[in-house]
Amino acid sequence: MGKPSGFLEFPREATPLRDVGERVHDWREVGAPMPTDRVQRQGARCMDCAVPFCHPACPVTNVIPEFNDLAYRGRWRDAFHVLHTTNNFPEFTGRLCPAPCEAACVLGINQPPVSIKLLEKSIVDRAWAEGWIKPEPPARRTGKRVAVVGSGPAGLAAAQQLARAGHTVTVYEKSDQPGGLLRYGIPDFKMDKRLIDRRIEQMVAEGVTFECNRRIGGGPLPVSGLQQTQDVILFACGAEAPRDLSVPGRELGGVHFALDFLVQQNRRDSDLPEAASPILATGKRVVIIGGGDTGADCLGTSLRQGAASVHQIEILPKPPAERSPTTPWPAWPLKLRTESSHDEGGVREWGVLTTRLEGDARGRLTKLHAVRVGPPPKFEPIPGTEFEIPCDLVLLAMGFSGPTRGGPIEELGLRLDARGNIATERFATSITGIYAAGDARRGQSLIVWAIAEGRQAAEEINRFLA
Repeated sequence: MGKPSGFLEFPREATPLRDVGERVHDWREVGAPMPTDRVQRQGARCMDCAVPFCHPACPVTNVIPEFNDLAYRGRWRDAFHVLHTTNNFPEFTGRLCPAPCEAACVLGINQPPVSIKLLEKSIVDRAWAEGWIKPEPPARRTGKRVAVVGSGPAGLAAAQQLARAGHTVTVYEKSDQPGGLLRYGIPDFKMDKRLIDRRIEQMVAEGVTFECNRRIGGGPLPVSGLQQTQDVILFACGAEAPRDLSVPGRELGGVHFALDFLVQQNRRDSDLPEAASPILATGKRVVIIGGGDTGADCLGTSLRQGAASVHQIEILPKPPAERSPTTPWPAWPLKLRTESSHDEGGVREWGVLTTRLEGDARGRLTKLHAVRVGPPPKFEPIPGTEFEIPCDLVLLAMGFSGPTRGGPIEELGLRLDARGNIATERFATSITGIYAAGDARRGQSLIVWAIAEGRQAAEEINRFLA
């Protein structure tokens, strides 16, 4: 424990944000740098608890008290080595993870918790700036071949761990660049895609091969072909099947899935070929259905595109401003969460159910009809609360229902669980030599869970190959 009185002396500071009036006019990261001495003071707030609840609350089991203390003492390189023992990509989680570790921080019982996410980001950003992060190729090769299907955080983490274990790893990605939803689903204002590029360069130097524009299953690359050339196949293809909206008017022009909207903007930002039918919020009245992170990403993107107005509606009731008594410490708290995009504009509505969409004679969306509802699980409409929102663009951000169907899952006849995800036991599927990890296995989840799953699956695969 670096400073026993640190949590009494220093208030909590999170990652500072650039001014709203500036950042809504560009696509650069909203986060601003924090002076080193202020970051170190945040490390001093850590109490080095006898039972550090932050540690098991983190899916990758980051050794948090240790790197907090090392950062406070200015031992940045040692802090980086501790951080890298459990997390392949802390620069991703330091920007995108909702920080379940902070929710379980013992200091959070009666004070603001330690800014663990800020410290994680600061440590790894310094490591890159100082040139401490280098390729780590294995001393020898095993001769075993592994195909990883999908290059999101789970696939990347598994591929890196397996390559470092000496196996020959090929990552297959259906899009034109690796990264999965890290690249195509996360807006640039939340994470600069150059962070992905430099990790890919590191992995290539470690022996990982990336084959992009390669959709596995059917067509020119059936799974059976991979089975003949690979010792193991790992499916880390995510859960990209979006939840749809079943209301009258769903077929109207101007109604789109959130991911289609976000992917297009990310491709523009990366100067990649654009879609033939662009989805743009410019000058439009936008309604986002869904109050989660994807909805917030749509909000920030719509504002930067110059939307005339933006409403974000959610069927659940508005959470309390502080931790609900129903989720006491150290549980993940039920409370209102505000993303950076919410500070930039737009209107948030809670307890709202969409009843139908209305359009004009040309089949173009003009209006959303809704009603206010009671609490879950019934969500009963409240009589007399019907209302409408004029709109030209509706974005469906209601989450994902599981892996996309019609591909390798059906081709192989993999067993699924009750939720429609790939069923596994210790990451092994119902077919010997085929594994699954990440959202494809556990359903839509957090980036930190994806990295944890990739690492754990790699450990099981390595044991199988041995």
